[in-house]
Amino acid sequence: MQFRSIVMGCGSYLPERVVTNAELAESVDTSDDWIQTRTGIKQRHIAADGELTSDLALAAAERALAHAEVDANEVDLVVLATTTPDNTFPATATKVQYKLGMTNGAAFDVQAVCSGFVYGLAVADNFIKAGQAKTVVLIGAETFSRLLDWEDRGTCVLFGDGAGAIVMRAANVTDQTAAAEVGCERDRGVLSTHLHSDGSTNDLLYVDGGPSSTQTVGHVRMIGREVFRNAVTNLADIAGETLDANGLTTDDVDWLVPHQANRRILDSTAKKLGMQQEKIVVTVERHANTSTASIPLALDEAVRDGRIQKGDLVLMEAMGGGLTWGSGLVRW
Repeated sequence: MQFRSIVMGCGSYLPERVVTNAELAESVDTSDDWIQTRTGIKQRHIAADGELTSDLALAAAERALAHAEVDANEVDLVVLATTTPDNTFPATATKVQYKLGMTNGAAFDVQAVCSGFVYGLAVADNFIKAGQAKTVVLIGAETFSRLLDWEDRGTCVLFGDGAGAIVMRAANVTDQTAAAEVGCERDRGVLSTHLHSDGSTNDLLYVDGGPSSTQTVGHVRMIGREVFRNAVTNLADIAGETLDANGLTTDDVDWLVPHQANRRILDSTAKKLGMQQEKIVVTVERHANTSTASIPLALDEAVRDGRIQKGDLVLMEAMGGGLTWGSGLVRW
């Protein structure tokens, strides 16, 4: 028996507090014009004091389950992609599992920084394909503001907090409309995932702390020009790899939902791919870079406002520290 991972529903959560560029400029040597010109960002959401990554993740997961009309007792796996766990251990996913009221199965975290959601998508999809899980809640959640050096204008203006989630369910391929053509572009569900990393580029984007090295959380450090160059190249390449693997072209893609790092990266990648701007879901101006939460946040917005419809071909891609990068192609 063969299984396909179907996306049943999605949900998201953004902290109540909104910090505009103008407000940020009151305490940081920057300006609204400087930030918008270089990043396209106008504002970001910042978690309240005492509001944890698990709180954001739980809210997004609950909304996704409600949208999918799935009860928490039906869930047998929670995969939480995050760079900002509540604690070094236990896994933040286990806290979400408990608060959801999930009574069976397993929960664990995945860490690939901004690529975390597509890494988590690959993990969840393979659990379903292997028959080890039937219903999965996949979450991307971050309180990234707590890793920032608020005196470093090159990084602190870029990031925000938030969470997004999807519910995935196993479907026997015989239940699919195109069951006789398993793997073809007409199949609904996750068509393929593609993951890469290059540890030799660790020093381009990293946090200068950790339990084993400094016994502190540390702050984000980045060589922006090199990250930009690698992002445009890697994101264009991974999109091409994904489409080639499925015998498709950019013309076949209904929606590109990229990691929302920087508007210039999004525009440059789209140009390199030859993809029309109106096919790209963009939220970076309002959310900033929410790391692993950015793709599911953008997905949820586009689904709920009616842009992404059942049957649409959706390409997700991201690059993060490591460097890590990856993609997922889903027939919605």
